[in-house]
Amino acid sequence: MNAEKIIKNSLGTVLDVRTPAEFMGGSVPGAINIPLQEIPQRVGEIKKMAQPLVLCCASGNRSGQAQGYLTQLGVECVNGGSWLEVNYTHAQNI
Repeated sequence: MNAEKIIKNSLGTVLDVRTPAEFMGGSVPGAINIPLQEIPQRVGEIKKMAQPLVLCCASGNRSGQAQGYLTQLGVECVNGGSWLEVNYTHAQNI
């Protein structure tokens, strides 16, 4: 399943892996912020989130790294790319 389908069908959770400062500058409504460097310590918390996860960041690079790591741990997730793209898709669904 791709990010667009997940968002349009209101499935799962949007997980933003940017820094808290970046997240405070703008984010997808309802998104949860866990910075990329905190993911290994917060895997238990992440596994409890409604899946699939749509991962996003500023450009798609950090969310791609997070997707690779979380997928290896059995977390159902997709790289949504830039939070702006995810936000746009979310806004189209309202």
